[in-house]
Amino acid sequence: MTEVRFLGHACFTLSDGDTTVLIDPFLTGNPKAAIAAQDVAATTILLTHGHVDHIGDTVAIAKRTGAPVVAIKELADEIGEEGVEVHDPNLGGTVKFDWGSVKLVPAWHTSMTPKGTANTPAGMLINFKDTIVYHLGDTCLFSDLQLVGKRTPIDIALICIGGHYTMDRSDAALAAGLVGAKTVIPCHYDTFPPIETDPQAFKTEVESATRSNVVVLEPGQAHSA
Repeated sequence: MTEVRFLGHACFTLSDGDTTVLIDPFLTGNPKAAIAAQDVAATTILLTHGHVDHIGDTVAIAKRTGAPVVAIKELADEIGEEGVEVHDPNLGGTVKFDWGSVKLVPAWHTSMTPKGTANTPAGMLINFKDTIVYHLGDTCLFSDLQLVGKRTPIDIALICIGGHYTMDRSDAALAAGLVGAKTVIPCHYDTFPPIETDPQAFKTEVESATRSNVVVLEPGQAHSA
């Protein structure tokens, strides 16, 4: 069984009890973080892009746990300079692990790391122990989102809904329809005032217009698949 735990903002863990995949570990400085960076487990760390609210504590956690980091080429190069093991695919590339695989797919956004490295944002199609999880990353609404699920039926989609820096909940509801996941979990909202929104309104809109089930998680809560 796969447990998807929401740690706040866009940070999640995927775990079966022995293996933990950590996504976008923005914990230090995150007012909604459910766990401290020094306490989170990680077998592998995945990054959608290099903005500070996604790259977060990546280097410190990777050094503490020995977890390799998967990030798009330019971002991986910067992180690798810190002495961390990295995998550096580009869009369309797949990296395989004992627990499954992760494939980088397009997201429409911008990104520059705190150190000034420009990098292309991505979504991540993750096969974790045969559960297919699609983290859309930070993105606006665009029609090619539908292509991801056409090739690989998606069990769980992690979708940003906060607006201002990403698509808002209305656009995210349309995105959910394009993706067609069995379960949708909203993220990237309520962390800061500009991205405050109503996740229950998102749930109502998605479930009234699609076959997806929406699970709203508070930071620290988990969904089992």
